[in-house]
Amino acid sequence: FISIIAAVIVLGSLSSFASEYMLGIGFTLFMYIALAQSWVILSGMTGYISLGHVVFFGSGAYVFVLMWGLVPVWLGVAISGLVVGIGALIIGYPVLRVRGPYFVILSFGLAELVKNLVLINDARAYTTLRPVFGAPPLAQLYIAMLVLAVVATVLTYWVRRSRFGAGLRSIREDEGAAETIGIPVARLKLIAFALSAVIPAMVGGIFIMRSGIFQPGDAFNPIVSFTMVTMAIIGGSDDASGPLLGVAFLVILQELLWVNWPEVYMIILGALLIGFVLFVPTGI
Repeated sequence: FISIIAAVIVLGSLSSFASEYMLGIGFTLFMYIALAQSWVILSGMTGYISLGHVVFFGSGAYVFVLMWGLVPVWLGVAISGLVVGIGALIIGYPVLRVRGPYFVILSFGLAELVKNLVLINDARAYTTLRPVFGAPPLAQLYIAMLVLAVVATVLTYWVRRSRFGAGLRSIREDEGAAETIGIPVARLKLIAFALSAVIPAMVGGIFIMRSGIFQPGDAFNPIVSFTMVTMAIIGGSDDASGPLLGVAFLVILQELLWVNWPEVYMIILGALLIGFVLFVPTGI
């Protein structure tokens, strides 16, 4: 525990002297740790595989950019997480009534639906791009993303070892049997769905400050969902340590591939996902 705290302090101190390039890599690393951990809380523990988790990321970014300039920056990040979390509670019950491959398709379709609603709303307002001027420097965004990564990891660690987490895993093993012996399946799924929405929404708000502009096609990009799923599965999607390993492995690999073979990055990512699912299903 002490070594973990020391590692977080060391990573945080890098913001004062590391180069912009290194801070950028760290920002990406922490972003995907937070996203992958949030995915584990829902999909890794309940077995409800979501391929549309980017809907929370993009929705949080959109809520944040709508409030840009109206409230303090960090309050806007918190509000985006709160709004998206409440939205997840509202839509979670009907969405989570669908199981298996149908939920996979529905989660992907939900992300596309929200993206197109945002596009329609912006078109009616004659807005194609929403720039974010005067954002905090990268060093501050790096620290904020580190904090979210730590919070998401601690949350996943706690859920995995709690009665709540045991209930979620019972849903994954046999939902019908869990319901028969009195486990409140619907309530547990809904809480997990909402918890898994809050962190990605806040991550989306911080990411928009880093990119400097909101574009629905980027904020709701399916590649974000596929990447976080791949990272969680490669690391091991049943505990907090899995995403840490998967994200570190893929972020380093991504940097190498973008420099040398950018055109085959997604091909290699897909091959890795297939290989781990078939031959190393429990992850690294």
